[in-house]
Parts: sequence; structure tokens; C-alpha cells
Amino acid sequence: MHASVPLRERWTPRAWHAGAVKHSEFRQALEETFGPAYGRTLATELVLVPLGNRTPEQALADGVAPREVWDAVCVEMELDERVRWRHRGTLDPRRR
Repeated sequence: MHASVPLRERWTPRAWHAGAVKHSEFRQALEETFGPAYGRTLATELVLVPLGNRTPEQALADGVAPREVWDAVCVEMELDERVRWRHRGTLDPRRR
């Protein structure tokens, strides 16, 4: 899709808004979804191709928005919509 443009050049920081995921929400969602130990393991070991072959921790450290990282984890781990919105504590699309 964007193969010719490096990820760092495609990604631009966005202002936090109601739909943004905080770093703490990202970590909490990982732990609630996969358990504390496996969630931490995924954060440091799971390589996400859409994020430039980086782990979630590497992507966050490089400035990728937590929501983008969470979305990539959800796709890679084939999580359904119910889990995808866990960080917001709601399934109501108006509050996402």
C-alpha cells in the first residue's frame, strides 16, 4: 500500500482527541486481553509488519501513536471488535 514511502515519513503526530488511546490504556488493554505476563511479552516480542517490523514497545518509543499500535496488535492477533475497543470500556461507537 505505502511500500515506497518509509513508515516514519507517513506517520505524522496527531493531537490527542477523544478517540486517542493513551499509553496507559494501551498497556492496560494488553494486560486485560492477554494477561499480565503474556501482554508484556507481546509488547516486547511481537513484530508488527505494518509498523515497520517493530515490536509494540519499539513503535511506541519511536513515537507511533498508541492507538495505531493497538490497532496493529488487534489485526495481527486477529482480535474481534469487542476486544478492539476494550481500551475505551465501551462498545458504543459514538463514544469511540
